Amino acid sequence: MCSTCGCGSEDVTVTLLAPPARTSRSGHSPSGHEHPAGPADALHSHTSTIELERAVLAKNDHLAGHNRDWLDRHGLAAVNVMSSPGAGKTTLLECSIAESGLTISVIEGDQETTADAERIRAAGARAVQVNTGTGCHLDAAMVARALPELAPPPGLLLIENVGNLVCPALFALGESARAVVISVTEGNDKAAKYPHMFAAADVVVVNKIDLLPYVDFDLDRLIGAARALRPGVEIFPLSARTGEGMAAWYGWLRGLLSDA
Repeated sequence: MCSTCGCGSEDVTVTLLAPPARTSRSGHSPSGHEHPAGPADALHSHTSTIELERAVLAKNDHLAGHNRDWLDRHGLAAVNVMSSPGAGKTTLLECSIAESGLTISVIEGDQETTADAERIRAAGARAVQVNTGTGCHLDAAMVARALPELAPPPGLLLIENVGNLVCPALFALGESARAVVISVTEGNDKAAKYPHMFAAADVVVVNKIDLLPYVDFDLDRLIGAARALRPGVEIFPLSARTGEGMAAWYGWLRGLLSDA
């Protein structure tokens, strides 16, 4: 898990990007040395790693509970938006800000750059960028640092996680719901290959359906695999570029606010 991928690094930065005026719509070894390990050593290492992972996740879940309380007190419903790189998360968020009529604020997660937060700001929303350095996902502690910097008004908080279909599924952030975004250009086998992500999803957004005539993608197969992992999960086939299917996504977002 993340004990070997750098997710516990200390080089996390949080950068606030406030919106312009809106004019239209509303664990590695410290020494680095290796030594021969026998069967007993291997068993001990495996057991210790499992216990460490459990402790990390338990601590994260505790912090996520505090985030959830903070969001509730401030009248916010949060969505953890996850996908592989290039699925179209940021474009989906830009369209949601411009067209849904909802009050939306955004936490952007990437390893480096503020490019996506700048896009969100240009779309008219308040945004804060969390750069994780070597980390491959956001965690509850990062979101806890970002929330007071962002100071979002009551409404909807969209948290765009780092592009990764593995680790983000394990780390709660305090969200009200989880949305997984895939694009038709990625192939229809993603639910089968990344079951933990799809089992954790409250909704699955299938983006870029305007490209269906040009790619080998079986939407029914993807839907069947996703619902085998999460029975009844809502699926939104759409195109953020053309607007097809976006109304259903906006309706789901509005429902989160009415349930809050």
